[in-house]
Amino acid sequence: MRLAIFPIAILTIAIQSTFVLAEQSPIEVIVVSGSHQKTNLMALDSNINRIDEDDIERVNAALASDILNRASGVYVQANNGVENLPSLRSPILTGPGAAGAFLFMQDSVATRAAGFANNNALAELNFAQADAIEIIEGPSSAVYGSNAVHGVVNVLSLTPRDGADIGITFGPNDRVQFDGAVGQVDNQSSAQQKIGLNLQIIDDGGYQDDSSYTSSKLGLRHDYQRNKFTVSSTLSGFDLAQNTAGFIASGDNGEGCFNSNYAPDALYKDRSAMEKNCDTDAYRQWSSIRGASHVSYQLSADEQINITPYFRSNSMEFRQHYLPSRAIEENSHHSLGVNTDYQWQVNDALSLVVGADIDWTQGELTETQQQADMFSFGKARQQGVHFDYDVDATTISPFIQLNWQYNQALSFSSNLRFDSTEYRYDNLIADGTTKADGSSCINSNAQAVDCLYQRPSDRHDRFNNTSAKVGTNYRLNDNLSIFANWANGFRAPQTTDLYRLQNQQSIGTIDSEEITSIEAGIRGAYTNLQLQVTVYNMQKDNFFFRDDDGLNVTDGETTHKGIELNAIYQLLANLSLSANYAYAEHKYDFNRASSGVVKGNDIDTAPRQQGNARLNWQPTSDIDLELEWQHISSYYLDPANAHEYAGHDLLNVRGQWQVNERLSLNVKLENIADEKYASRADYAFGSYRYFGGQPRAVYVGALYAF
Repeated sequence: MRLAIFPIAILTIAIQSTFVLAEQSPIEVIVVSGSHQKTNLMALDSNINRIDEDDIERVNAALASDILNRASGVYVQANNGVENLPSLRSPILTGPGAAGAFLFMQDSVATRAAGFANNNALAELNFAQADAIEIIEGPSSAVYGSNAVHGVVNVLSLTPRDGADIGITFGPNDRVQFDGAVGQVDNQSSAQQKIGLNLQIIDDGGYQDDSSYTSSKLGLRHDYQRNKFTVSSTLSGFDLAQNTAGFIASGDNGEGCFNSNYAPDALYKDRSAMEKNCDTDAYRQWSSIRGASHVSYQLSADEQINITPYFRSNSMEFRQHYLPSRAIEENSHHSLGVNTDYQWQVNDALSLVVGADIDWTQGELTETQQQADMFSFGKARQQGVHFDYDVDATTISPFIQLNWQYNQALSFSSNLRFDSTEYRYDNLIADGTTKADGSSCINSNAQAVDCLYQRPSDRHDRFNNTSAKVGTNYRLNDNLSIFANWANGFRAPQTTDLYRLQNQQSIGTIDSEEITSIEAGIRGAYTNLQLQVTVYNMQKDNFFFRDDDGLNVTDGETTHKGIELNAIYQLLANLSLSANYAYAEHKYDFNRASSGVVKGNDIDTAPRQQGNARLNWQPTSDIDLELEWQHISSYYLDPANAHEYAGHDLLNVRGQWQVNERLSLNVKLENIADEKYASRADYAFGSYRYFGGQPRAVYVGALYAF
């Protein structure tokens, strides 16, 4: 902790010296993430990245990476179509269990059940039509429970407003994006009501051959307020039909899909190869619907009760084109739940929040291999059904939060939460490491061997986890505060961790992944400067990942430390500079020779440096221009640190012109230097594997308001 606070103290002195003449009372910004109560940003005891509505409208995101990569310490790799892999104060995590390291929410309600996460889950959220996006990095399990290990993304749904608007954008690869919203506000009656509907539809032909997709996102929101009673209800739907293109792998060079003269580690520079699709039978069909009602009642001037019932339903089918079996996975889960809390302002200095979250989910998964039986690298993969099971899951989570305003400048907060997660698993085919009918797999010598895939017999599993957080905030003045906190986080094993096993794993031995974090930071809000700097150190146990031979590792240990910077500096009244930078060291803290893991090695796909800088200029009141620079440093592609990607730098330009009060035009030029880069780089099964970054591209669009 001493090492963390020292640079913060030096920075505090420097900022006070530099900007003392620019002090004035800052505009109050209220955030809803990271605490059970709405909090003044300057009083928050942890980091937060907040992307506001101006940036959301400027970017008009089609993919999560379009908007989230503007935040420090956040790196979302775009794969094919809407598929993506996120990192928040972490490496890019892949394979089983990876998605459970992050919590994605809409209006503080998780979009998926805790034991049923998906690596591509960000695709469900509408990042183009929202009030704000709040990102907490590091563990937040003491507030939100399971999966809030490395970070939280909370999308705040669009507030209804009078009128309507329709927008259309045209881009490369026959991209057409439609965005529309309509709303009505009624302030005339004794009760205030707002209702709004928003819709986004994207049809994209795909950068790679035969990789088109169509996605639709629908949002409905109704707000009602009467005296002490407030209700805000949302309904969100998502549908995706995608022809998926897989990695371009160096091992496939000359095998019929493509031919390249580039070296394997530079294959991503061959655009002719990157445009190919070697997985023409890959696809993803996905639909979901979510609904929630946030009900609040003011019991008295000092007491309030909040109840949020919700439901979710999610179904997906896709081909696992990234694995040798190329199996088809079908999964779904359906949830009912309620989040509750009671808030009491005990006195001027002390406030208390107590509550409980309850979630019931029914899920199922089937995995089927269409290819003939195969035996390679010592693993037998059988044709037919690998897995077919149902899981009923129940999570009960009581919690308490205590805030203490010690004096006008100094405050403390503490959170304590207990999560009890129970899984009731029912295997619908033969138990063990046989084929679905109970027969054995065969090796290359026609001998009977265990199949790679292992199915436990029916069982019940329970995981009890306690998470805590203790934080403090000290207001040096109205414009500057320092904060620090200690927190731990966890994720209960995902259902796929427990019940979709490999033959080298032991049944019932997987524990909850756990992380411990300490961070300290400084936050400033001046007339011409908004700033946040955070340093952190984290230790994670029971890390679950898949190595580059496709084998599951369930007991890894890792360390994570770094520094993050967010700053917005108003150079002139119409010219501002925004900068986000992160330096991080994500390392293995154990040895595993069979997986190529060496203690002290960098975790694969963990760039040490990443940055985003934006120069925004408004030459007139009707024109908004932005120049953006994105930087990703080099990173290793495997646990042994034997293969590496060189990193890249991208330049983008955006422009908006408000033609009149109803019509605005926009243009975006991506990758203006035409950099040859990989949007994702990987090394597995003896090959470099890439998704090629798109070359220079132009998008043009218009928005009309009624």
